[in-house]
Amino acid sequence: MKILIVRFSSIGDIVLTTPVIRCLKTQLDSAEIHYVTKVQYQSILETNPYLDKLFFLRKGLADLINELRVEKYDVVIDLHNNLRTRILKWRLGVRSLSYNKLNVEKWLMVNLKINHLPDKHIVDRYLETAAQLGIKNDTLGLDYFIPEKDEVPWEWLPDPHRGGFVAYAIGGQHETKKLPVTRMIELGTQINRPMVLLGGKEDFENGEIVRQKLGDTVLNACGKLNLNQSASLVKKSSYVFTHDTGLMHIAAALKKEVFIIWGNTIPAFGMYPYRTKFHSLENTHINCRPCSKIGFDKCPKGHFKCMKEMTFDFQVE
Repeated sequence: MKILIVRFSSIGDIVLTTPVIRCLKTQLDSAEIHYVTKVQYQSILETNPYLDKLFFLRKGLADLINELRVEKYDVVIDLHNNLRTRILKWRLGVRSLSYNKLNVEKWLMVNLKINHLPDKHIVDRYLETAAQLGIKNDTLGLDYFIPEKDEVPWEWLPDPHRGGFVAYAIGGQHETKKLPVTRMIELGTQINRPMVLLGGKEDFENGEIVRQKLGDTVLNACGKLNLNQSASLVKKSSYVFTHDTGLMHIAAALKKEVFIIWGNTIPAFGMYPYRTKFHSLENTHINCRPCSKIGFDKCPKGHFKCMKEMTFDFQVE
């Protein structure tokens, strides 16, 4: 059976589909598993041993659809379910199984604070989408495969970090998912251990502010590493602190103990760390969360109490 999995973006969402890839490959006889995503996410999947072939959305759909038609798939598993994936499925004209995004339930929760969301992780809902093919959850969690060339050696780290460190992923796709930098400093003071700050180039400036305030026990690696190299440092870390972002799911795939900082989103959306030990840091004393299922450039109410008034109630051993 030749199967195409579709998930165009983004980092965390793609990592969350990895149990579907693995279960299809290991539980179906002679299954050939292909995957299509955006080209910028190639590094997440290119070393996945359960995939037989990768395709990439580069610009428009037309060229991609022509490539995929040649493969003559038996079934398409759509784990994105947006307009482009619907067009792709229609143009391929083969059997398809599509993930239910629960848009109505999410709208009710965001706008009216009426909770009809299922008490079920998104990974389990992804697996249910493919269950018609006869697969079951193998309970092995998420996968993330770091190529050898991207393994960061211990020698790259400063001396204080070589005996163990905490990784803090300070980035986030939207500002309302990230702590203000003053609170990052406060959090770092409370962690009180050597830290490595992880994020993109856009996070470097905040990382420098934190490093300058907390001193040499903080290494600002934001913008200095590719995604797999950042994952390598996550794997080496003792604990991971993270906002609701892709590195949270990579940390879960690497079976790290995760402290997740929730801003405008909530665990009830079903995207908390999967099958790893985790702790939620969130302000549950305000009635405006969640204000979005994705995020904003700034707090829509102007006060940002979800992050500014959060209590950092945690212990690291």
